[in-house]
Amino acid sequence: MSPDSSIAEAERQLSGTLYTTDSVAAHQRQTYWREALSQTFAAVDIGVSDEVCSGTIRTSRLGHLRVAAVEGEPLRVRRTSRLIARGEDEYLVVKLLVKGVAVVEQDAREVRLHPGEIVFCDLTRPMRVEFPHPFQTKSLVLPRRLLDLGEPDLQRFAATPIRTDTALGSLLSPFLTQVVDTAETYPSASGEVLARHIVDLLTVLAGERLHQEAGDTPSAARVLLPRIQVFIDRHLADPDVTPEVIARAHQISVRYLHRLFETEGVTVSRWIQRRRLQECRRELGRREAAGRTIAAVARQWGFTSAAHFSRVFRATYGMSPVEWRDSAARATRTPPSPSGVSRVSEAATALRPRRSPLPPARSDVHLAGAAGDTAA
Repeated sequence: MSPDSSIAEAERQLSGTLYTTDSVAAHQRQTYWREALSQTFAAVDIGVSDEVCSGTIRTSRLGHLRVAAVEGEPLRVRRTSRLIARGEDEYLVVKLLVKGVAVVEQDAREVRLHPGEIVFCDLTRPMRVEFPHPFQTKSLVLPRRLLDLGEPDLQRFAATPIRTDTALGSLLSPFLTQVVDTAETYPSASGEVLARHIVDLLTVLAGERLHQEAGDTPSAARVLLPRIQVFIDRHLADPDVTPEVIARAHQISVRYLHRLFETEGVTVSRWIQRRRLQECRRELGRREAAGRTIAAVARQWGFTSAAHFSRVFRATYGMSPVEWRDSAARATRTPPSPSGVSRVSEAATALRPRRSPLPPARSDVHLAGAAGDTAA
């Protein structure tokens, strides 16, 4: 049986596929091994010593994902521009090294992996992988589109290691091992559900990893923080906007979100509260809002308790919402002073936050929909 026909027969199996060089004659093994790797991942050129060309691949489907456990002798694999142009392999590989050493090169980056470490490889761009010693790997192969990452982020993330001593590595390494080892045991429907959860997890981990790297540079934080503040302003009326919701929307951890706001000298929840108070103060000072109740204005900007709103308003500005509205109304009915400064301006000046613009947290004061600045 030729290498091509052997692989075609294996592909027709319903529950998993086994490729092994033991099934072909010695003079056909190099061709067979190259085709097996290409069927599992993508078309590649390989370099091996004829006398040690041996290996085994166990692969199976899990929803839209393909899982693969590979074991082999020393090996060099290249994914060239020529091979990429021949096909439409829009896939990513999440590769865990189980045994041996791996050297991965892509996008002018070269990383050396040791057992337990993970790397993402993008099959749409040239790459090189070398195993100088006998090796074992466990991999997930998934369509690039599923991670919903832009091209710049994909390029930044490729060929960057996830080490065993990191939070991501300690979570993803055993999880990936379990998924690959048990993929064949799941019924089709269960596999689809599990695959979706895996993609969600990888998306969160990839986004967090990228933003953690970006967070190491002040310039990146200067870009991200204003985006988050705009997001908060757009959702001030939603009482359920929390640090967790904000972090998830920007694919960062809650801990990193808090780090960004440290530069503002305020917690995330206090920032939300302060912006809500500012909008309430502005609304209560408008002549058109004279007929609205204090509670209605508070609800409009995300406060669920009128009593709580009144407490934090007084603590911040030194007067109650009613007193502020009354003073603003009197000012609009009074002609400007000789100096040309209107009473409204004077009232607004009086309402500037006290020296400590954010009152200390109290057990009986909560921020509706934005309380609880807990680190992840």
